[in-house]
Amino acid sequence: MTSFTLTPVATVRGGRAEATDDDWGKSRARLVLSNEIPEDALAGLTDFSHVEIIFVFDQVTDDRIVSGARHPRGRKDWPLVGIFAQRGKNRPNRLGVTVCSIVAVEGREVVVEGLDAIDGTPVLDIKPVLSGFLPRGEVREPAWAREIMDAYW
Repeated sequence: MTSFTLTPVATVRGGRAEATDDDWGKSRARLVLSNEIPEDALAGLTDFSHVEIIFVFDQVTDDRIVSGARHPRGRKDWPLVGIFAQRGKNRPNRLGVTVCSIVAVEGREVVVEGLDAIDGTPVLDIKPVLSGFLPRGEVREPAWAREIMDAYW
């Protein structure tokens, strides 16, 4: 297998100190650019309402990684599904992706709301949400996936 070395472009500051399963919608945090990234990397971002944040679940230890099937959140009343059929943090490459609202862009920082990453989380990329990249057509999902999101935001 090919491997890659990635360097964070920013770090999450503020928001929550611990990862909990629900109520992320009002969580507000700052994405502080790494020293190696120039401030003008954020130029034009204020023209967008949302960003997609790609980050690392850096506090998940190797012994907690799941590469096969499991019950989401350990709930036996939900089906046994593969790790790639769910969005849990204990995934092989520990990558998280979230679409958040942009509250403000202030110098070397982006203030966001609805980011489900905790204080200190390394951010690998910040991408503006473009309507052309949203799903085309109907989005299909099983009932358990809809249920898991009821209290998430």
